[in-house]
Amino acid sequence: MATYLPTLKQLQYLVALKDHGHFGRAAEACFVTQSTLSAGLRELETLIGVTLVERTRRVVRFTPLGEQIAAKARVVLREAEELGDMARAAGRPLSGEMRMSVIPTIAPFLLPRILPRLRRDYPDLKLFLREEPSGPACESLHNGRTDCVLLALPYACGEVTSMKLFDDHLFLAFPEGEMPADPAPVRPADIDETRLLLLEDGHCLKEHALAACNRAELRAEATMLGTSLHTMVQMVDNGLGVTMLPKIALDAGILDHTNVVARPLAADHPSRTLALVWRRASPRERDFRLLGEVLTAAA
Repeated sequence: MATYLPTLKQLQYLVALKDHGHFGRAAEACFVTQSTLSAGLRELETLIGVTLVERTRRVVRFTPLGEQIAAKARVVLREAEELGDMARAAGRPLSGEMRMSVIPTIAPFLLPRILPRLRRDYPDLKLFLREEPSGPACESLHNGRTDCVLLALPYACGEVTSMKLFDDHLFLAFPEGEMPADPAPVRPADIDETRLLLLEDGHCLKEHALAACNRAELRAEATMLGTSLHTMVQMVDNGLGVTMLPKIALDAGILDHTNVVARPLAADHPSRTLALVWRRASPRERDFRLLGEVLTAAA
């Protein structure tokens, strides 16, 4: 008796609908029309003889069995992708498609320095980038939406292999004239906790800055409202407070055309560590380590 199996495309549609919770957005993510995606899911349901998704005008709700099958489909798709990874790993280094998530406190400062070199030295590499905070980036990695993540340690990203790239020193940035323009590092004890502005929750740089200072009152009193380092600099430039900036942002000219001054932080752990992480036992480990070497060289 013939056995009819779901296609990878049908499983892709199912996972996309689970991720986006909306037929239109799921179709866009799969680069198909909504009717094509809907028809593919109906074919899948007919094939296995069960309802996976309850459809209403306003809500897309997965049945309990649909939840289980979507989770299994995600695993199947990731393993299917690893078949392609194995083939690419046996070919030329850093070639084919690679999806990398990069956290927002790294992406705009480091990527402009590495992308030209990658295009020049590895023209067969098609690098697709996602900018997202550390938590969603690690989730994307484990769900197979991305192949590797460029982030800052320490951060708990789950069962991954990590390659440390370089240390990124932290600086205190303040309006010109608020503190002595002294090149000497700033001690955490000299920071006015009522003036400290930090990125909002979800950005690991906030935790790195607080850990470096190791002052409980900073965690209690600091104002956490910035959505990007560029926004933080604009607030400091307008006299609203002081903030912490990583060296890669300073090297990229984030303080250009401002009246903001930066001095290095003097602390027991005054830096964060930039690292590239990927799923354990990935067949593309050689590629990831080569990419890590390129990233380190561009620092």
